[in-house]
Amino acid sequence: MKILNVDQIRALDQATVQHEPIAPINLMERAALSFVNWFADQFPHSSPTKIFCGLGNNGGDGLAIARLLLEREYPVEVFVVRHAPRESDDFMHNHRRLKLVTDKIRYIEQVQDIPTLRHNEIVIDAILGSGASRPAEGIVKTTIEAINRAPATVVSVDIASGLYADKPNEPGDIIIEPDYTLTFQLPKLALLLPKNGRYVGEWHMLDIQLHKRFIDQAPTPYYFTQPHEARLLLRKRDRFSNKGTFGHALLLAGSYGKMGAAVLSARACLRAGVGLLTVQVPRCGYDILQIAVPEAMCRPDTHETVLTGQTAVDGPEPAAYTTVGIGPGLGKAPETLAMLRTLLPTLAKPIVVDADALNLLAENRDLLKKLPPNSILTPHPKEFERLTQAWANDYEKLDLLRDFAQKNRVVVVLKGAYSAVATPNGEVHFNATGNPGLSTGGTGDVLTGILMALLAQGYDAVEAAVLGVYAHGLAGDRVAEQRGPIGMTASDVIDALRWH
Repeated sequence: MKILNVDQIRALDQATVQHEPIAPINLMERAALSFVNWFADQFPHSSPTKIFCGLGNNGGDGLAIARLLLEREYPVEVFVVRHAPRESDDFMHNHRRLKLVTDKIRYIEQVQDIPTLRHNEIVIDAILGSGASRPAEGIVKTTIEAINRAPATVVSVDIASGLYADKPNEPGDIIIEPDYTLTFQLPKLALLLPKNGRYVGEWHMLDIQLHKRFIDQAPTPYYFTQPHEARLLLRKRDRFSNKGTFGHALLLAGSYGKMGAAVLSARACLRAGVGLLTVQVPRCGYDILQIAVPEAMCRPDTHETVLTGQTAVDGPEPAAYTTVGIGPGLGKAPETLAMLRTLLPTLAKPIVVDADALNLLAENRDLLKKLPPNSILTPHPKEFERLTQAWANDYEKLDLLRDFAQKNRVVVVLKGAYSAVATPNGEVHFNATGNPGLSTGGTGDVLTGILMALLAQGYDAVEAAVLGVYAHGLAGDRVAEQRGPIGMTASDVIDALRWH
């Protein structure tokens, strides 16, 4: 699913009007009806509802929503915030229609016109909308501040008033802090970015049947991967396949005191369908791996506590494996850095790089050029900052992410809510699954194992990253549904992985 900018969304509306064809006011009615259908499922008729409308098309949406809710016998009051010298045509049309069914329309011009809002009330925010390009000022700012102070439940129409859809707000901007955002047709980029979390709440997307061909042809680097799209990537297994069909992966992981990371990554790799798995760990981890993960083969390093790449056990060179994963619990010992320097130039197939392997790359950036093309890097934000630089806002971070993936010919999974998968061709795919319960030690090691397994099975790097991040988040969602997000462990996520 594409993520379009404000200008493209405006053009998409116009294309729908021209090619369906449909009158703009009827398209607004369609959007209002989709909002009301969701609202009616969510909130009972007994909830007093106050709708705050601006004078533009977002306000027109609010007026249409008010009329439709009144038809369903909701107790509705409407407050029009007079913040501009004139109204949009669609606002005026819906204002006339609303006046035919209610006289409960109030106008906010001064502070004393703002109503008191109580905890049992629902506020619908339709003041500014996605076209906002300047910070809220004057009576709009004052109204937003009053809504944010109130204990009422707040639902924003399309986007929170004051929040820019595709550019950063300034730190002091006043923005609605909704409990819910109902956005139309496609997600807005602003809804997916960490610093906007308080201005989004729980968001839902409402299909209002905008022009599909326009969407298909619209250029954008940003995508939102929905569950059915991720599932399409999953390959069916042939009845006559064998363990050799699904690849042999090598995991280089662990150091003294951090063998749990190697165990978690190995278990996840096996649960994600790798045919064969070999794990190279420091000698101190040999018994741990053999006992904790009996399905994996173990190659002990010659060093007792860290990885050096040297092993007394016969076996293929790393380049002979289908893929290599490196990083979980690795540590940053000089011997381990020397191993990386020797290892990376020998590898030709994509690998997975995580944790301290990323930190070693950040401290020795010449190694970035030695990564095999299309390797998958899985940093969390702080690790990514070490690889690049500090950023002023989330939009600059996305620019850095795209630039880094393109320059280094790698796939980068920037972990977090809506984990972003950046590709060598400049695209960014945001993930739909996952929850705050995944914010616990070891879940990143689990993701590394999953990605290794998918590469070993023959998925290309972008497919592996998009599918792996989806499956990882979905497993976390299953755990959260059963036990709640608090107290989730990485082992829970492994046990909840499903591939059907």
